[in-house]
Amino acid sequence: RREQSTKVRPLRLKSPQRAQDLCAVEKHACEQICVNTPGSYVCQCYEGYELDANGKNCIVVDYCAVDNQGCQHECVNTEDSYYCRCYPGFILNPDKRTCRRPDYCALQDHGCEQECVNTDDSYFCRCQEGFRLNPDKKTCKRVDHCAESNHGCEHLCLNTDDSYVCQCFEGFVINEDLKTCTRVDYCALSDHGCEHLCINGDRSYTCQCFEGYRLRNDGKTCKRKNVCKSVNHGCEHVCVSADNSYICKCREGYILREDGKTCRRQDICKSVSHGCEHICVNKDDSYACECHEGFLLREDGKTCRNKDICSSVAHGCEHVCVNADESYICQCYEGFALREDGKTCRNKDVCNSVDHGCEHVCVNTDNSYICQCYEGFVLREDEKTCKSKDICKSVNHGCEHLCVNNDDSYTCQCHDGFVLRQDGKTCRSKDICKSVNHGCEHSCVNAGDTFICKCQEGFLLREDGKTCRNKDLCKAVDHGCEHVCVNTDDSYICKCHDGFLLREDGKTCKNRDVCNSVNHGCEQVCVNTEDSYICKCNENFILKEDGRTCRYKDVCKSVDHGCEHICVNTDDSYICECHEDFILREDRKTCKSKNICKTVNHGCEHVCVPTGDSYVCQCHKGFILRRDRKTCRNKDPCKSIDHGCEHVCINNNNSYSCQCHEGFVLRQDGKTCRSKDVCKSVAHGCEHICVNNDDSYICKCQDGYVLKEDQKTCRRCTEGPVDLVFVIDGSKSLGEDNFEIVKQFVSGILDTLEISPKAARVGLLQYSSEVRTEFTLKQFNSAKDMKKAVSQMKYMGRGSMTGLALKRMFERSFTETEGARPFSANVPRIAIVFTDGRAQDEVSGWAARAKQTGIIIYAIGIGKAIEEELLEIASEPSYKHLFYAEDFTALEDISEELKVQICEALKDSARQQDLSSGRLRKTGPQSSAKDKDQCKCENLVTFQNYATSEVRKLTQRLEEMTKRMEDLENRLKY
Repeated sequence: RREQSTKVRPLRLKSPQRAQDLCAVEKHACEQICVNTPGSYVCQCYEGYELDANGKNCIVVDYCAVDNQGCQHECVNTEDSYYCRCYPGFILNPDKRTCRRPDYCALQDHGCEQECVNTDDSYFCRCQEGFRLNPDKKTCKRVDHCAESNHGCEHLCLNTDDSYVCQCFEGFVINEDLKTCTRVDYCALSDHGCEHLCINGDRSYTCQCFEGYRLRNDGKTCKRKNVCKSVNHGCEHVCVSADNSYICKCREGYILREDGKTCRRQDICKSVSHGCEHICVNKDDSYACECHEGFLLREDGKTCRNKDICSSVAHGCEHVCVNADESYICQCYEGFALREDGKTCRNKDVCNSVDHGCEHVCVNTDNSYICQCYEGFVLREDEKTCKSKDICKSVNHGCEHLCVNNDDSYTCQCHDGFVLRQDGKTCRSKDICKSVNHGCEHSCVNAGDTFICKCQEGFLLREDGKTCRNKDLCKAVDHGCEHVCVNTDDSYICKCHDGFLLREDGKTCKNRDVCNSVNHGCEQVCVNTEDSYICKCNENFILKEDGRTCRYKDVCKSVDHGCEHICVNTDDSYICECHEDFILREDRKTCKSKNICKTVNHGCEHVCVPTGDSYVCQCHKGFILRRDRKTCRNKDPCKSIDHGCEHVCINNNNSYSCQCHEGFVLRQDGKTCRSKDVCKSVAHGCEHICVNNDDSYICKCQDGYVLKEDQKTCRRCTEGPVDLVFVIDGSKSLGEDNFEIVKQFVSGILDTLEISPKAARVGLLQYSSEVRTEFTLKQFNSAKDMKKAVSQMKYMGRGSMTGLALKRMFERSFTETEGARPFSANVPRIAIVFTDGRAQDEVSGWAARAKQTGIIIYAIGIGKAIEEELLEIASEPSYKHLFYAEDFTALEDISEELKVQICEALKDSARQQDLSSGRLRKTGPQSSAKDKDQCKCENLVTFQNYATSEVRKLTQRLEEMTKRMEDLENRLKY
C-alpha cells in the first residue's frame, strides 16, 4: 500500500532572523500545500490525497486498492474513505463488509404450514413426507393413498405415511391376500364348554340352551325351567311345581286359606314372641294381651298393673295414701308438709300459728320455734326481747373525735386542745394557725374557724392565696438585658430596640441585615447568617477559593467544545481526552484507534488481523473463509460440529443433513428418528393392548378393564373407588322368599367389587313403612363381613315408603359422618334402588335432589313396579339406569347387565378424575388433539369399538322391549 499523506495545518515556526519564506516568495509549484524547509521547501497534500511521483501534484487515495478493504463483493472509494457494496440480490451484514442473501422466510409472514425454503430472490413452501401442497401453495394435506389407488380392501382401508393397509371389522380376521376378511369362528377356535349350543358373536361367543331350559350362572351349563320360578301364581308362601302345573303350600305353623293361595297362622300366640305379661289370646291372623282379674292392661298393650296399690300393700303413710299409675305416694293434711322420709308429716309454720312474742325475729324449728335478735343486739333473759351491744358502734353517731356510751344513748367529746362546736358533734382548734400546716409564705392570721395569709411590705399575694411576689423584678434583680427589661407576672423578659433581633440567649441583641450594613464584596449573592454573612453564586456557577468571586461549574457543558470522545473541565477551561485503546489526533479534539480489531465489532469468527486503519479476517488451520469474509467453515461439517443427528450425518456442500436407518423415519426436527411401528420396536410394557401414537404409543385395556396409574397395567373397572348404597324394598308385597332372592342379588354384586376403605365402600337401607339402616358405608371393610350382614338381615314386611327411603339415602347415607368420601375426592356415588310395587309416598322430589348432587341412581323394578315411578327415580339415560322384569327369576340377567353398566360408569368417572386432576394418560410425547388424524388406525379402531358396543346395547334393549311386548300380548289374550 502506498503511504497515505496526512492533513497538514500551517505551523508557526521559530526560524533564524534572516531565513527566507521560499513558499511565499517563489512559485513553488505545489498543487496543494507548500512547507518551508531549511534552505528549501517540500510539497504536501490534504487528507484523502497523496503526492504524485513528480512530488508536486496530488492524486486521490485509492483505499480500495488494498485487499479490497475486506469487502466481500465491491469496494467503493469516497473522498476521504471507502464503503462496501453488495451484488444485486444480496444485503450488507452488520459488519459493513460481508454480504448475505436475504432470509425471505424470516423477513415476512410466509404463511407456509410446514416448511419454508429460500430461493435467490424469494421463497417457496414445501410439505413434509406423506403430505402434498394444496392449490394455495402454502397449506398441506395428507396424501390419501386409499382414495388415490384401487386398494381392494373388503372392509377398511387405513392410510399410512407412504402407503395404506387393509383392516377388518371387529369379529373378522384378514386373509392371506391382506385384503379380504373372514368372520372369526370363536366356537371352533376354543373349548367353549357350552352344554347345549355355542353361538358366535362379534368379539366372542355365548352359550344358549334348548327350549324349556335356561342358562345357569356359569354361562355354560343349562337347567330345566321351573314353572313356579317363572310365574309366582299368587302363592303367598311356597309354590311347588307339579308336572306342568303347580300347587300353593304354606310354611310350618301356617295353614292354607280357602282361596288355595294365601296362608294364616295356626296359633299365633305360640308361634311368636307375643310379650303378654298375663294372658295371650289368638285373634284370627293376630293376637291380643289380657290381664288377670284385679289388674288393668297398660298402654303398651302387653304388661298389667294392680287397680288399688294402697289397699294391697303396707304403705306406712302417716296421713293419706294416694294410688299412682303403677305405685303410690303419701300426702299430708292441709297445713302440714311431708318430711324427707316421704311418709310422716310436720306443721308447715309454727311462728305464724302461735303468739310467739319475739321482739325481733321468730324462727321455726321442727315442731316449735325460737326467738332471735338483729345483728348488734343480744337476747335478754326473757328469751324474747333484745338490747344493743354498743350504741356507739350500732348507730351512726356523727362524732368527729370521740363517742362515749351513756346507758341507752351516747355523747360526743373532743381531743385535748379542741372545743366542741354548737352542733354537738364536730370540733375546732383553739389556734388554727398553730394547729394546721397553713402554707403561708409570709404571715398566717387566725379568722374564726379558719385562717388567712398576708405578705410583707413591697410584696403582693399571689392567686394561690399563700405565696408572695415582688412588685418590680427588673429593679430587684440583675436581669442582664442588653437593651430593655420588661416585668411579667412573676418574672421578666428582655426586648431589643427597633432594627435588632433578640439572640437565643434571650438577653443580647443582633442587627437584622448584615449584608446591607457592611461592604460585603460578594460578586453575585450576599446571604445573611446569624451574626455575619456568606457569599454565594448563581445557578451553573461555583464559588472560587477567595470566597467572593464565581466561575462556571461545567465549562464542557457551557461551550461547544468539539471533543469526539470525552471533554474534561480544567480550572476555567477544558481539554479533550479519548476512550481506552484510542489516542488523540493532532487537532486535540478527534481520536483514532490504537488497534482497530479491539475497537470495532469486526465480526471475525476466528482471527482479526489489523491492516493500518482497517483489518482482515483469517481462519484457524483446517478451516476456510466463507464468502462473507468473516465466518469460517470446516472442510467436513459432520466431523467438525455437534450435528445432533441421531443416526447418520451426510455432508452437503457447506452444510449437512441427517438420515435414519432402515425401518425408521426422520422426525420434524430433522435430527432424531422414530420407528415406523413403536409398539414393535420398544418394550412397551402394556399389559393388554399397545397402540401406536405418532412417534410414541399408548396402552389400552380390554372391555371391563381400565388403566392403572402407571398407564400400562390394567385392573377390573370394579376395583376402583366407589361409594355404593343399596336401597332395598322390604314391603309386605315382596314376600320372604323373594326377599331372600334379593339378598342373594345384593351378595352377587358385592362379589364383583373390591371392598376396602380405599376402593369400594358399601351401605344398605331397607325400607317398608319406615326406613332402617342395615349398615353404613364405613361399617365394614370386607365383602365377607358385608355378605354376612346381608344374610342376617330381617325382613320388615309392611308398607312401601320408597320416597322416605330416598330422603334417608340423600340426607344421611352419603354424608361423611356415615363414611362417604368428600366431593373433592371425586369418588363416584352410586345408589341401587329396588322396588316391587307402587310407592305409598312421593318419590320424584328426593330422587331429583339426589341426582342433582351427582348421585348415580339405578332403579330395578320387579312385577307390579310402576314404570313412571322407575323413570323418576333412575338417572339419565334411562336405558342404562332402569331395569324391569316380570318376576324374580330375571334377577340373574339384571345382575349381569347392572355389573356392566356400573363398570361403564366407573370408567367414565375415572376419565373425569384424570381430566379434573390435570393428568394426561400418555406414555411418551403425543400430538395435541387438533393434530390427531381421524384416519389413523388407533382412532378408527376406537371409534369402531365404540360403535359396535353401542349397537350391541341397543340390540339388547330392543330384544328386551320385544319380549315385554310379547308378554303383555299374552296376558291380554288370556
